[in-house]
Amino acid sequence: MSTRSGKGGGAVAGTAPRRTPTRRRLFDAAVTLIAEQGFSATTVEEIAERAGVAKGTVYYNFSSKNVLYEELLRDGVDLLAASLRTAADDTVARGGTRVDALDAMIRAGLDFIAGSPALTQLYVAELWRTNRTWRATLTSVRGRALAVVESVLRDAVRTGELSGELDVPLTASALLGMVLVAALDWQSFQPDRSVDEVHAALAQLVQGRVGA
Repeated sequence: MSTRSGKGGGAVAGTAPRRTPTRRRLFDAAVTLIAEQGFSATTVEEIAERAGVAKGTVYYNFSSKNVLYEELLRDGVDLLAASLRTAADDTVARGGTRVDALDAMIRAGLDFIAGSPALTQLYVAELWRTNRTWRATLTSVRGRALAVVESVLRDAVRTGELSGELDVPLTASALLGMVLVAALDWQSFQPDRSVDEVHAALAQLVQGRVGA
């Protein structure tokens, strides 16, 4: 996550290390509260109290609650995209196939969601809303996550691992959506299952359908 500059337009030397942990606490507080009681019902005062900071600290880091939430979504999806990319690159570097890379991305996605279930819940909920001020940001960061999956699929088509008739954009959306929805269902209704079980089921589906 990048660190914003000060109000004067330039970053003040030595402020980034202090501000980054504060922004992280604000993000964590906001995502928990919004998941519990909704965006409209969550106040800046509550976010500040949950984060253990003064109300003014929220406005020092973010100009409004809307901006905080917009950056929260951007930060979260960027972290997801980075974890997917790392999983795919590491697999290919070890000599794995692109389909193996897709499998590794599924596991990385499940691990990410298991660690941030509230953030994932908010992201999925926002996909259905079209009147938010941050809709353009959400569309942009969604595109970055999808681009990671699409790049692996295109490489698989190029190397002959997958059919040239594959609809790459739609397949990428389906794979990402599958992981998100399956993981939320797992967390909400089948919490007794291990991540290994969920991963095995999804991996079998991908290997048997996309891989074939």
